[in-house]
Amino acid sequence: MVDNTKSKIFNSKDLIAYFLVAGTGAVVQLLCSSLFKDWFGLTFQQSILPAYAASFVVGFALTKLFAFNARKTNQTRREMVKFLMVAVFSGFVTYIFSTAAYYISDNYFQQHNYLLPWSKKHVNVNEMACYIVGMGFSFISNYILHKTFTFKSTGFYNRLKVLIR
Repeated sequence: MVDNTKSKIFNSKDLIAYFLVAGTGAVVQLLCSSLFKDWFGLTFQQSILPAYAASFVVGFALTKLFAFNARKTNQTRREMVKFLMVAVFSGFVTYIFSTAAYYISDNYFQQHNYLLPWSKKHVNVNEMACYIVGMGFSFISNYILHKTFTFKSTGFYNRLKVLIR
């Protein structure tokens, strides 16, 4: 007997599509974070939120096009406002969990660096692992919120518009 009460939130098609989209956004975020640290002399913690903001545009475009069947909704402005709200929340989730993991890593484990082949770039493995921990928690919150709020008509945007006027 098939269980038809399965949650519609975690269907495999949307989850796989979102994982691929979020993975692309995560790569953009990691690259931006590394560049911000190198170019502007930011610390690991200081580079998290600007890199998250830089990956926001990529994340919205890819999520709109490939995840949650939202390509043809004709509600891009509404979805962008909601996406921004979710992104701000998830940006803080990434920051909090990444910095908490980094605190634990920095105080209890030895630092490991890896030299990328054919380059002069050293990667702090501890920072990378902590970043991935933060992104993992952000992935979960993003997926659930985008699936149930951003790309679903909830009436929230209309109420927000009335309040702004």
